[in-house]
Amino acid sequence: MNAVTPIPQPHSGSRVVLRSSRLLGWQGFGAELVNVSAGLHRIPAFKHHRVGVHVGAPVRARCLCNERRYSRIQAHGDADVIPAGLDGQWSDEAACTIFSVWIGEAFAQRTVEQLSLNSADAQLRPQFQLRDPRFQYLAWALRAELEAAEASDPLYAESLCTAMVVRLIGGAPALENKRRTLAPKTAARVIEFIEAHLDQRLTLGELAVLAELSVPHFKVLFRETLGTPVHQYVVQRRVERARTLLLQGKLNASQIALDTGFAHQSHMAHWMGRLLGVTPRELIKSNGTAAGSVALDPHNAGRIAASR
Repeated sequence: MNAVTPIPQPHSGSRVVLRSSRLLGWQGFGAELVNVSAGLHRIPAFKHHRVGVHVGAPVRARCLCNERRYSRIQAHGDADVIPAGLDGQWSDEAACTIFSVWIGEAFAQRTVEQLSLNSADAQLRPQFQLRDPRFQYLAWALRAELEAAEASDPLYAESLCTAMVVRLIGGAPALENKRRTLAPKTAARVIEFIEAHLDQRLTLGELAVLAELSVPHFKVLFRETLGTPVHQYVVQRRVERARTLLLQGKLNASQIALDTGFAHQSHMAHWMGRLLGVTPRELIKSNGTAAGSVALDPHNAGRIAASR
């Protein structure tokens, strides 16, 4: 799959990108926080799906898309869903901020197929001024990840985007007639794979394939089996391994950060401080003392997903 590329600029109107996921390692989807000027904006058809979520004060707007005209007052959290291949134009009476998410067709189609849904019935369709509290929650969580000083593992963003697609097509996984936890051998296989590849970029797709499950079902069963979401478990294990290597004193902090899957040393320091309550430097200084036995705090670990 190609690396993430930013959404192309509209044909007219002023558009200023405040934040972009371009360098965050997200694949198959991406996001931007954008300031849009008042006036007319013509948006061409794209090969990917687009979701625009209004941020901030209400703005009166008119749009033309899919041969239909809409006039409305956009409120905070209202979302427009524009499927791939559709163009349109928007006229805003005042400047506004949009949290813009793009979703590749392959990413969306893979989710549909994994849910065993009829492709003809499970398509992303045009929606305007969508007001869905659960979808808003997912969108704001993805926005928080975009704006975070130190982003979490790309697994977290991938998990959020998968859930957004599931919500938009109305295909939440049903587990009534299926296992509610991973089989012991499957769980062991997944955990062993994670342990052997902590220094690499892990994806929900490859872990789900390993478990012979769809991504939506794998996410649910992993959480029920391990008591924590996939992305949270991976971050915990990276922090724990980094702690062990730092206390061994054989490698410098920069190398340990890379060897444990963090983007850089400050990224590792951020998560060690968040989960252990100490920086790498403080941990090294405490080695050999009672404080050197510092371990991951389950309470802090449980806040990874809740606070993002």
